[in-house]
Amino acid sequence: MELEVRHLRAVCAIADTGSLHRAARQLGMSQPSLTTQLRRIEDALGGRLFARERTGCRPTPLGRVLLSRARPLVAEMRELVAEARAAAARGDDGADLRIGSTASRAIPGWLRRLRVRRAPARTSLQMDVSASALLGLVVDGQLDVAFVHEVEGCPLRVPDGLAIRVLMEREPQFVALAVDHPAAAGPAVRLADLAADQWMVDPTVEGERDGLLRVLRAAGLKPQVLHGDYLTGFNLAATGEVVTLCQPTTRSRPDLAIRPLDGHPLGVRLLLAARTEAELDEVYADLEAAYWEAAREASAYWALAAGSARAAG
Repeated sequence: MELEVRHLRAVCAIADTGSLHRAARQLGMSQPSLTTQLRRIEDALGGRLFARERTGCRPTPLGRVLLSRARPLVAEMRELVAEARAAAARGDDGADLRIGSTASRAIPGWLRRLRVRRAPARTSLQMDVSASALLGLVVDGQLDVAFVHEVEGCPLRVPDGLAIRVLMEREPQFVALAVDHPAAAGPAVRLADLAADQWMVDPTVEGERDGLLRVLRAAGLKPQVLHGDYLTGFNLAATGEVVTLCQPTTRSRPDLAIRPLDGHPLGVRLLLAARTEAELDEVYADLEAAYWEAAREASAYWALAAGSARAAG
């Protein structure tokens, strides 16, 4: 049995409602059918996902692992369906500018600038954790431009025929950790001060796991590295369960500290790709402005970037 989105949706519903009965009602199916489906899912995975108690269903450790990856996928599928239905209702025949991107806090500001400047032309956005997949879509003509990152030491294979413009030659990666973590007391964090911590990394993001392991090995560290998406990583970091890499434009939260790593041992290169230089010219200035807008809103990164600019000047 292969897991499908409907199976993940069922697991999430059980966890959210805490009850097979309530989950079945939410999903529009009978409780016996949901119970049978859950048993098949557990058989396929080789372990129980929920402990059945008098007060309801509680996720097991295996269940929590599955839920950490299932929730973002189910939410993304829900958004995809909603967007497709909205497009069908409008009779859309495609956007005028099709953008692809890996995760970045510059995206909202970039889209805002493009939509204001290019109105009434339409702009669409496709997010993906795979930079290679986005570059392939540009080559195939399914996207016009792609904004991607390349982890240091894990070079991307850029297809022939693409025009490339570098937004940042080396963006240092920061670390997210609980505000009461002893290492968060200073302006920068030494890797040695995180020797006893578990790390969390998203293994689906190209190069990030390999890049993190390379940096940890170079520092003589062999901590436990857990797999999970970065939303889960941030939430677990806030409780002190893990620490996790993050982009320097990430803003601190009341329960989460964002700090540079001492010596900036890991960096990424930020690239914009299109089929022609003219297509790059059309969108690059708006992306650059949006990126530095996001940087100004992240105090630790802005202080570092401003200091580097003064030193260079």
